[in-house]
Amino acid sequence: MDQTFGTAVMRKVTLRIVPLLFVLWLVNFLDRVNVSFAALDMTRAFHFTPEVYGFGAGIFFIGYILFEIPSNLALQRFGARVWLTRIIVTWGLVSGLQAFIFNETSFIAIRFLLGVAEAGFLPGVLYYLTRWFPAEQRARAIGQVMSANMIAVVIGAPISAFVMSLNNVGGLAGWQWVFILEALPAVALGIFTYVFLAGEPSNAKWLDTAERDWLLTTMKRDQEQAASMGTEKLGVALRQPIVWLLGLLYLLVGVGFFGITLWLPQIIKQISGMSTVEVGVLSALPFLLGAVAMILNGRHSDRSLERRWHLSIPLAIGSVGLAASALGHSANTELAWVCVALIGIGASLSVFWSIPSSFLTGRAAAGGLALVNVISGFSGFLGPYAIGWIRGHSPDFSNALFFMAGSVAAAAVLAATLPFPDARQRPVSTDPRSVA
Repeated sequence: MDQTFGTAVMRKVTLRIVPLLFVLWLVNFLDRVNVSFAALDMTRAFHFTPEVYGFGAGIFFIGYILFEIPSNLALQRFGARVWLTRIIVTWGLVSGLQAFIFNETSFIAIRFLLGVAEAGFLPGVLYYLTRWFPAEQRARAIGQVMSANMIAVVIGAPISAFVMSLNNVGGLAGWQWVFILEALPAVALGIFTYVFLAGEPSNAKWLDTAERDWLLTTMKRDQEQAASMGTEKLGVALRQPIVWLLGLLYLLVGVGFFGITLWLPQIIKQISGMSTVEVGVLSALPFLLGAVAMILNGRHSDRSLERRWHLSIPLAIGSVGLAASALGHSANTELAWVCVALIGIGASLSVFWSIPSSFLTGRAAAGGLALVNVISGFSGFLGPYAIGWIRGHSPDFSNALFFMAGSVAAAAVLAATLPFPDARQRPVSTDPRSVA
C-alpha cells in the first residue's frame, strides 16, 4: 500500500463531503445575512433607526449563543446526519418567517429564533470535519468549506438585489421575496443531507474495505496525537484558558467580519449613491477576493504546518484595510481598502479553526469548538449593534470602520502571542504503511 493510496482515499473523501458542506454553509450564511440587503427597503418601510436594525441583525447571535454548546453535544449524541438535518430544516423555516415581520418586536423576535434554529451548525460542521480529515489536511478542508461565507455574499448580493426588484409580485414587497426565496433551498438541502451524509468513516459505504480501514486508522492516530497535545475530556477543555482566549480572539475578528457583512450594502449605498442592483453587484467583489484568500492561505498553512503567522499577519492586513477605508477620500478608494480588509480577514478564518482541533478531540472537540464559537458569537451581536449605535451618532461610517479596525488589530496581537500548540510539533507520517 503506497503513499498514492492514502492520497486517493482523501481525494475521494474530499469530493464526497466538501461540496455538500460548502453548499450547506453557503445557504446557511446567505439566510443569515440576506437581511443586509432586505434592510435597504425594509428599514424604510418600518422606519427602523440604525440602532434598531443593528440590534435586530445582531440579536440572532444571542439565540445562537444560548443554544450553541447543547446543540453541538446533541450532534455528537445523535450523529451528524440527524442533527445537521434538524438544524438545516428548522433554520430554513424560520428564515422564511422573516418575510412576515410587521414591527420592531416581530423583527427582533424572529431574528432571535433564527439564531436558536441555527445554533450548533458552525461548530457542528467543524467537529464533523475533525472526524474525517487529519490535522495536516484540515485547514485546507475548512478553508474550502468556509469560503462559502464569502461566496454566499458574492452570489447572494446580486441575486438579493434582483429579487428586491420584485415589488408587489403576489402582493409582497421585494424584501419579503428575498427571505422567502432564499429560505426554500435550506429545507430541500436538509432532506438531501439526511439521505446523503455519512455520520462517521465506519459508516461510509462509498469507501471499500481497504479505504475505510486506512481512514479509520489514520483518524485514530490523529485523535491520539491531539489528545497527547491537549485533552479529549470535555470538562478539562472547558477549563483551559487557551480555549477561552481563542474564543476572545475570534470574537475580535468577528466584530470586523460581521460588521462589514451586515452593513456593507448600506456603506456602499451611502458612499456611491448607486442603485440597489449596482450596490448588490459591487458588494460581491470584496467577498470574492476574501474567498480566494481563505483557500490559498489555508493550503499554504497546511503545506508548512505553520499556523501562528498565517493567522496574525492576515489579521493585521485586515485591520489596516479597515482603517485606511475610513480615511479614504473617494468611493473607489474606500471600496479598494474594504477589499484589502476582506482579503486579510478571509485569509485568517480557515487557519483559525484548525488550531483548537489540533489539541482537542472527542467530546472535548465538540464542546471546545462550541465554546470558542459561543464566546466569538457575541461579535455577531456586538459588531452590528455597536456599528448601528456609532452610525446613529455619526455623519458617516468612518468611526464605525475605525472601531472595526481596532478590534481586528487586537485579534492580530492575540494571534501573535497566544500559547497555542505548534502544528509542526505533530508527527506527520509520510508512509501510509505506518497507519494502514
